[in-house]
Amino acid sequence: MIYSTATVPVNRPGEIELTREQVWKGLERKARDARLFLPAGLCTRCDVMEESATHFVREATIGGADLREIITLEPQRKVTFFQAIGPREGVIINELFEDEAGQLQLKFYCYLGLRDKQAGGPEEQAEQAQFDSDKGYKAALQSTLKRTRELLADGAL
Repeated sequence: MIYSTATVPVNRPGEIELTREQVWKGLERKARDARLFLPAGLCTRCDVMEESATHFVREATIGGADLREIITLEPQRKVTFFQAIGPREGVIINELFEDEAGQLQLKFYCYLGLRDKQAGGPEEQAEQAQFDSDKGYKAALQSTLKRTRELLADGAL
């Protein structure tokens, strides 16, 4: 199994300050259309297929892999992505919270396995290393905040 976590401060010195509501709007927008937030060409399709009062289902092609995710939103707090179809099974969570000093933080954590691969095998170990690297989910969190700031500046958020 793959367990990875990363946390970044929402507002670092020198950056346009974001409120919880603004970050939340960015996270919700990312959940509905990842193409706006991922590097160009990485996500080539992202469509909401079903929607209810408790969740929505999105189908996407990310990094060449077709995915189907069940996504729940806990407004202003948490987005949970349940991996229903794709190379991974498990859950990915993005969570907004205040630290002990009252500073807004954005946290990623996941608990995943790779479908049809040996648990703890070389493929999972490589994926774990990628998630935990400087180019992994910590970078994705920072990229999400950067894109949220851009959308805000463009009046699109």
